[in-house]
Amino acid sequence: MKQFDGQVAVVTGGANGIGRATADLFLEMGAKVMVFDREDVATKPNQESILVELSDLQSLEKAVISTKEKFGKIDILVNVAGVSHLNMLLDLDRDLYLETLDVNLHAPVFLMKFVGALMVKQNYGRIVNITSIHGKQSEPASTAYDVSKGGLEAATRTAAIELAEFGVLVNALAPGFVSTRMSITDGEDEMESDWFKAVYLDHQRLPILRGAQPIEIAHAIAWLASPSNTYLTGQTITVDGGMSARF
Repeated sequence: MKQFDGQVAVVTGGANGIGRATADLFLEMGAKVMVFDREDVATKPNQESILVELSDLQSLEKAVISTKEKFGKIDILVNVAGVSHLNMLLDLDRDLYLETLDVNLHAPVFLMKFVGALMVKQNYGRIVNITSIHGKQSEPASTAYDVSKGGLEAATRTAAIELAEFGVLVNALAPGFVSTRMSITDGEDEMESDWFKAVYLDHQRLPILRGAQPIEIAHAIAWLASPSNTYLTGQTITVDGGMSARF
């Protein structure tokens, strides 16, 4: 018997990167998976997808209702989808700022509301929010992204407190550098850049000396979302190759 046999998972951002790796891993572990994404996702056995704009809360609620009608329940919610727009504070663009919060913070919070209501009725659920090391640490031009990730970690704690008595565990996972589309800026993968190699590899700011692959993050998500996790809730687990362990 596989660990997720009989369970239904919703994964946002499942078309690419960490979301895709997570959806694929859940399938291997026996789950039925519904992907919420604004891009088409290839159909697979036991996996379906719904095209949705995460900034549209009404469409998110409809997507949750459709998933419940299709699969009968939702046991797992993994909020992966996110956006990042580099923008210095003194030049902060209001529209880009609000878009970042809509996708990275407001959508996960309301998905926790919509899906959490179903989980409470069944007295079981696992929610994992993908935040970032930016939830606690910052860098220039990242105001909106930092605010969204810090806010989601706070929302994770509150949701965990409110839902614990109903058997619903809520945690966040904060990756460091991961090889995804978000790591590419102006056509260059930041982990192949001279500055990354100098700071994080040559000077060993990143002890493992490489960025993560999406599947490595997915395995950590899988444990948090699994029945094996029976007591951990309200926490942010950092998976960053040891970067935040040193100064």
